[in-house]
Amino acid sequence: MLQIRDILWGFLYIACAAAIQVQVTPTHREISVGESKFFLCEVVGDAKDIDWFAPNGEKILPNNPNVQVNRNDETTSTLTIYHADVDDAGIYKCVAKSGDKEAQATVQVKIFQKITFKNVPSPQEFNEGDDADIICDVVGSPVPFILWKHKGVRIQSNKDVRYNVMDNGHLLIRGIKKTDEGAYNCEARVMETGEINFKMIYVVVNVLPTIRARQSEVNATADMGVSILLACDADGFPEPAVTWAYNNVILKSGDKYSLNEDGSELVIKDVIKVDEGDYTCIARNKAGEMSQEVSLNVFVQAKITYLNNETAIEFDDEVTLTCEASGDPTPSISWSFQNRMFSEGEQASWTRPDQYESHDRNIVVRSHARVSSLLLKNVDYTHAGQYLCTASNSIGQDNQPVYLEVRYAPKIHGEVAVYTWEGNPANISCEVEAHPGASVTWFRDGLQVPAVNTTNVKIYSKQSNSYLQVSPESQSDFGSYNCTATNAMGTESKEFLLIQAEVPSSPKIQRVEPFSSSAVVEFNEPDSFGGVPIIKYLVEWRLDGHGWTGKEYDATEDLTSITIVGLTPDTIYEVKMSAVNGKGESESSAAVKFKTGPIREPSAPKLEAMVQNQGNALKVNWIKQDDGGSPIKHYLVRYKAKHVSDWKPEIRMPHGSEYVVLGGLDWNTEYEVRVVAVNQKGKSEPGILSFRTATEPTTMPGASGSGLSTGAIVGILIVVFFALLVAVDVTCYFLNKCGLLMCIAVNFCGKAGPGAKSKDMEEGKANFTKDESKEPIVEVRTEEEPTQNQEGVGPAEPNETTPLTEPESNAATPLVSALHSNATNSVAESFSAAQISPAHPPTPAKDHPLKSSPAAQSSTVESQPNVGPLVDLSDAPNAKPVTEPIRANGERPQKQSEAPESPKSQVDGPIKDAPHTLCTDATTYPQNDKKTKDDVKTEANNTAVEVKTVPNEAPQTNGNESKA
Repeated sequence: MLQIRDILWGFLYIACAAAIQVQVTPTHREISVGESKFFLCEVVGDAKDIDWFAPNGEKILPNNPNVQVNRNDETTSTLTIYHADVDDAGIYKCVAKSGDKEAQATVQVKIFQKITFKNVPSPQEFNEGDDADIICDVVGSPVPFILWKHKGVRIQSNKDVRYNVMDNGHLLIRGIKKTDEGAYNCEARVMETGEINFKMIYVVVNVLPTIRARQSEVNATADMGVSILLACDADGFPEPAVTWAYNNVILKSGDKYSLNEDGSELVIKDVIKVDEGDYTCIARNKAGEMSQEVSLNVFVQAKITYLNNETAIEFDDEVTLTCEASGDPTPSISWSFQNRMFSEGEQASWTRPDQYESHDRNIVVRSHARVSSLLLKNVDYTHAGQYLCTASNSIGQDNQPVYLEVRYAPKIHGEVAVYTWEGNPANISCEVEAHPGASVTWFRDGLQVPAVNTTNVKIYSKQSNSYLQVSPESQSDFGSYNCTATNAMGTESKEFLLIQAEVPSSPKIQRVEPFSSSAVVEFNEPDSFGGVPIIKYLVEWRLDGHGWTGKEYDATEDLTSITIVGLTPDTIYEVKMSAVNGKGESESSAAVKFKTGPIREPSAPKLEAMVQNQGNALKVNWIKQDDGGSPIKHYLVRYKAKHVSDWKPEIRMPHGSEYVVLGGLDWNTEYEVRVVAVNQKGKSEPGILSFRTATEPTTMPGASGSGLSTGAIVGILIVVFFALLVAVDVTCYFLNKCGLLMCIAVNFCGKAGPGAKSKDMEEGKANFTKDESKEPIVEVRTEEEPTQNQEGVGPAEPNETTPLTEPESNAATPLVSALHSNATNSVAESFSAAQISPAHPPTPAKDHPLKSSPAAQSSTVESQPNVGPLVDLSDAPNAKPVTEPIRANGERPQKQSEAPESPKSQVDGPIKDAPHTLCTDATTYPQNDKKTKDDVKTEANNTAVEVKTVPNEAPQTNGNESKA
């Protein structure tokens, strides 16, 4: 074995000596991007140089930082690749040289790169309508394949031509829309390795702003201190910013302008004329900007800027008044004087002046643009005064006065003829117009008046007027008087006449229209008033053969008829009349006969309405017309709403009434009212009135600030209720000795209540029962036979009345009735509650032994055999006398509304079972009485009697004294 190995090495040595051999290990290598690897080149043989060459054939120099070559020794060299990149891939060659001998070996380096997204921005923004290039730069080795997804769906160019995946992997969207906005998935795949990776890219589509002005044209009035609002609304994505510009200058908030938070509203303060123009609203965002113009028109109200006052002399040729005005639109100017207007036609302009000329050609108005002149020809004193210049346009108007002063000689006015009579003062009025003011002098027969010794002539002055007061004493005071006025411009005189007045002529009766109790006399005024006004008319009428009855009526301007009243129906009268002025009474007119009508129904009253303050109440007044010859008995009033058919209940008013107030009417409703007068003959025709109530107010007049709230009203009602309860309780305490107050008095104050009286009565009853033969003394006397009292000093006056009960045999409860006297005297019963003592037995009555009945009381007295009932009236209230007629059988007639009396009468008080009859079955008559009960009954039917219980002892000592 050793020989064979030696032989082989020998051959190898011989071969190496002949050539150089190169070997690179490893022979190939796969490297990931970023990794570092080295390769060893081994040379067999003597090699002077060992070099490495890059895949591009260039020799790798030792100073290359990424790929370095190191010579380890004589036979080896190392190639190191640091941080491999895809560009470093390829075939590297190691070459060894020794003289002319050369050998080489290669190694293939493969570099693999993971999928890497180098330039993938997100979000990516585009403007709507643009071609969007969505960037997604991916590197990898091998080169990856790119596909796109949107909303989970793969984008395919063959299905939508708007989409295209370009060679560089970008996605192109032609004419991108707002709806294309969203997340896009850029996905990279390497088929050789199965590697996959993706990135989400958010695409934003910006929309160019749209802008709309709320008003494209806005009008404003200058110099009014007002502010105007300009507004525009902008849309877009992202939300655009809004600014305003005027004359290419951006406006900002300040003293003149104000912007809201988003800039969409611009407020221009204190608008003036120079603010007029176009304002630009600009909306700007990432997609661009848009603008919209808003025009502001500023109008100026007409304003008068110049006026001049003028002075002229009467009868001058002409005078001109000038008025200038400003405003936009250009104002028109007019003139007025008193109630006359001096301008007509269209508005003036620069090229077409407006001219107006009055009918008399004495007043001419010329207008040119903003200037107007008023030319007055042949100046007269009536032209003097205040003229009004009015400038107006569509915005408003302005007017200012201008004054024309005309100097002229005095002008005298006034009534030439003045009527009066002796002893009646009269004023002669001299009314003077003059400028400047004039002095006035009075003359008569060339002499100035009043004279020094004249007392019946006086002069009064008021403003520019002078009054001459003359009190004629004789015929000589009547005649002509002269008024002379003088000023710097001249003198004027006028004659006035003072004439003696006469009585008027008589009026003429034209027609008499008679009625039952009145007549209307129609007449004509006198032909002559006598120079002074008619003061009154005297109308006289009479029956044939009787004296005249007259009445004066004040004269009014339109008085042509007079109504005389109080005439007798169906009677012939004659009437005449005369007129009266300050001088005296005229002669009477010719008498005219007429006959009044028969008694009939009255004439319909005239109605007048007056709405009350409430608005839904009406006061209807009526004026009485002819009563038809019979006095009015009453008036009947009916009313209803017009839209319903039923009338309200008829209202009857007395004969002297003149109105009725209808209240509680419906609001805003039309009503009809009819009033009829009624006399003994019948009803008149109705006087008819229609009216409408007012609309219901939201708050009642006078309600604010003074009305009571609901709580206050409820509180007042509660207080009133408790006050009534207290009043009732106090009344019960004093009258019936019961109620809450009585309970408090008995339980807390120790006062004796009704029970105490019962106790006293029981004690009296016990004393009385010791001698059963003793009974209360009862007196029975007729009206003709008054009885003496127990002492015989005179008749005893009854102080209370109770029903008289006739005792009947076999009756459980006797009937109680009262005796009635037709001679105005009534049956009176007076009871005493004095106790009966055994020491003083009662004395029988002299006449009929009727027993007295106990009155209603608060205690109960039980009946004992053969013992008369005790009556306690010490605290019983006084009652009015009760009188009723007695029938033949002695019974009280029962009223239709009364129920039959029960066997027992209920009384107020703690105990209600006390008997309410005068007698019981246990009551007996004295044996020595000669008259029977039937006799008593007979006398009771024939004669009214008075029943009186007479006490037989002194008043009780227990406090229960009988009341007088």
